[in-house]
Amino acid sequence: MRMDLMSGYKGVVGLLVGNENSSNEDRYVERLLDRISNGKLPDDRRNAIAELQGVVLENEAFQLAFGAMGFPIMLSVLKEERDDVEMVRGALETLVSALTPINHAKGSTNEVQPALMNTDLLSREADCISLLLSLLEEDDFYVRYYTLQILTALLTNSPQRLQEAILTIPRGITRLMDMLMDREVIRNEALLLLTHLTREAEEIQKILVFEGAFEKIFGIIKEEGNSDGGVVVQDCLELLNNLLRSNASNQVLLRETVGLDSLVLILKLRGSSFTFNQQKTINLLSALETIKLLLKGGSESDPGKDMNKQANKTTLVQKKVLEHLLILGVESQWVPVAIRCAAMQCIGDLIVGDSKNCDLLAGKVLGEEPQVEPALNSILRILLRTSNMQEFIAADYILKSFCEKNADGQSMLASTLIPQPYSMNHAFLEDDVSMSFGSMLLHGLTLGENGDLEISCRAASVLSHILKDHLQCKEKVLQIEIEAAPMQSLGALEPLMHRMVKYLAIASSMKSQVGKFSTSENSYVQAIILKLLITWLADCPSAVQCFLDARPHLTYLLELVSNLSETVCIRGFAAVVLGECVIYNKSTDSGKDAFAIVDAISQKIGLSSYFLKFDEMQKSSIFVSVKSSLTYQSFTRSSTSSMVDIEDVDDNDLSEKKNLDHPILSSILDSNFVNLVKSLEADIREQIVEVFSRPKMKVAVVPAELEQRSDESDAEYIKRMKSFVEKQCSEIQDLVLRNATLAEDLAKTGSTLQPEQKGSGGSDRIQIETFRRDLQEASQRLEKLKEERAKVESEAIMYRNLAGKTEADLRSLSDAYNSLEQANLQLENEVKALKREGHSKFPDVEAIKSEAREEAQKESEAELNDLLVCLGQEQSKVDKLSARLLELGEDVDKLLEGIGDEAGAAGDEDEEDDE
Repeated sequence: MRMDLMSGYKGVVGLLVGNENSSNEDRYVERLLDRISNGKLPDDRRNAIAELQGVVLENEAFQLAFGAMGFPIMLSVLKEERDDVEMVRGALETLVSALTPINHAKGSTNEVQPALMNTDLLSREADCISLLLSLLEEDDFYVRYYTLQILTALLTNSPQRLQEAILTIPRGITRLMDMLMDREVIRNEALLLLTHLTREAEEIQKILVFEGAFEKIFGIIKEEGNSDGGVVVQDCLELLNNLLRSNASNQVLLRETVGLDSLVLILKLRGSSFTFNQQKTINLLSALETIKLLLKGGSESDPGKDMNKQANKTTLVQKKVLEHLLILGVESQWVPVAIRCAAMQCIGDLIVGDSKNCDLLAGKVLGEEPQVEPALNSILRILLRTSNMQEFIAADYILKSFCEKNADGQSMLASTLIPQPYSMNHAFLEDDVSMSFGSMLLHGLTLGENGDLEISCRAASVLSHILKDHLQCKEKVLQIEIEAAPMQSLGALEPLMHRMVKYLAIASSMKSQVGKFSTSENSYVQAIILKLLITWLADCPSAVQCFLDARPHLTYLLELVSNLSETVCIRGFAAVVLGECVIYNKSTDSGKDAFAIVDAISQKIGLSSYFLKFDEMQKSSIFVSVKSSLTYQSFTRSSTSSMVDIEDVDDNDLSEKKNLDHPILSSILDSNFVNLVKSLEADIREQIVEVFSRPKMKVAVVPAELEQRSDESDAEYIKRMKSFVEKQCSEIQDLVLRNATLAEDLAKTGSTLQPEQKGSGGSDRIQIETFRRDLQEASQRLEKLKEERAKVESEAIMYRNLAGKTEADLRSLSDAYNSLEQANLQLENEVKALKREGHSKFPDVEAIKSEAREEAQKESEAELNDLLVCLGQEQSKVDKLSARLLELGEDVDKLLEGIGDEAGAAGDEDEEDDE
């Protein structure tokens, strides 16, 4: 493997500088390496290292040549020459040069990156990482400095390999942490290294925290001057965010050990005149990102996320973070717009779903006496006045978070909605300081009369938050009437809802007049107003009635749904509003009831085309990719160069984008609104099909009416029957017309109905065929379920019978047991009675046992005597045989030796066999 890499690197050298030069470069590097490895004089070896370092730093060909053969020699120097500090320095500096990219002024077109290839090669060297980490304990400053630079280069290009190696080395993380307490230059390099190291390594994050990373980080930040510090503060905050991002356990440790005071202190502005350079802006944005991470609470999969998030919120509120956020985001308008947006996003995260924090925000006042006003009023003013799109989205997010699941807060805001005289409609926004929240909001809503539709649609977005899921607020706002221009209708009043529909029509007409040169502004004006109408009409029959009170509203909405020049989302939203006029329609007026709306949809649009608008909207790119409009950006050194783009948002660039890509649309289509539209769509489809297939009964058929009355003449009866028959014919014709319309819709789907539907007939037929197959499969499943149900019922009956039989058996056993108990009791009573009558009738059991024991003892004694007699006879035979053997000259003791043991062993074997 090593030889393959070397040959490959030498081949790359040849590609870079040509074959002839390549051999010269290789020979030159090889000669220098030979002097370093085999030189006899120390000075010659040091000079060779210095010369090698110089050429490697300046030429890519030398970098590749060194990478192919030089790493083992340099690592051996680091291992064996520890006492020669100058040699170690030179070796480390050469390694740094080999890993540092060379930037050419003319720009090289070659895709080969020698530094990157060398990084990969060095990271594969055995024991390389452990050797480098051991060098961090050396006393020489440059040795530690160059070592950190090498580790950072390795980590940048081969992070996973380095992370795994550091985790396997004892005290590896500890040595890196010790560098944070070193001299400033080394400390800064160690910060960069640890920042890279902790981006995706959860185990390393935990070890750093237990090694006291939080204390060291905040100590450095304080030493550098908090937000007024330089790039070191940014590096510290980036490292802090790496440790806290999606890591609930580390957040708990930060909160319970170091605390959040130091973090909140970074957000505090100092001095009477605040100055913001680019670095301070980035530092504050990084600190606000830390706040956002704490308010998120951890990863989505963490079971303790919600509890940890609430604990973080509580602690932050106790540390007065809301006051600092209001200063940064709302009160101090000289703060850069990027910081203001990030601070307002933090405020929204802090109050969403938390009634106590919502009440806390509602009670805050900003400014100085006598020009003080509630914080919510200031936020609304920013929302209406700002020329920056991101600032509007951030301010809108606060008010949306305030109203989310906060019925009391919604009611409080709705109670301030008091219309102003028409003369106030022409007042400038700067003159609204003394207005209440609701009056300022209504003022913004009515400015569309002067042609300022953008401000009106922003106010409409706030109104939709106030009305969401709150029927009382919807009913109250329905009662609000706006004074029209005196020259237009003699000062007559018109409902606020009618005014919003009017603005919707004006936006559409302006868009059609400008045509293809229109900006994206009108698209989001229409979308926001339609969102307000969808929210307002949802589950509110009174709002539907108010909407339909003006007949042109229905006509305009039908035209908007069929207008091909509108975006897919605009047509889809308009279709949802039409559907709400059906499902929430309680009117009994024949011209405004649900049947009339469905008839109008069928005649003007066609049911198939109408339902297709929902499908198109659901499949649109912006509807599918619903995401939060609040993007949390991590500010690293590599992204610092894009800070200008963050700070200065050019709204004119939005005109170059398609309407569907407008950033405000992504804010409108949050998950809650998308879920509302999806649920409404299902109800709309079901209700319209039911209404269309079951016509309104125009005649109440009573059988008694078919009979002639007693006081009715024949001519009157015939006349009444004729009228009855005419009504029945009219209803039949109505049914025939409906069926014909349905057939025509089905026939025209995908071909002649709408130009945008061309080519979709095949897909519709496939869809119909798919539905038919699904229906057949459902029927088959239903039959199968019926069979399974019958089988289960039969099994239930069988088990029920078996249970009854078992119960009967148990009952009979119980009866038998009871009878036995009675018999036993009776016998015991008899025995007791007999014992009382006299003991003589019963034998003495103890005496019988004693007699039997004596007889057995006598028998055993007789057998023992017989055995002793036999043993005596055998002993006499042994004595005679012993005497005879002595006469023959045999040693009797030797012959008898072991005979008893053999017999015992044989006996044991017999016993084992028996077992």
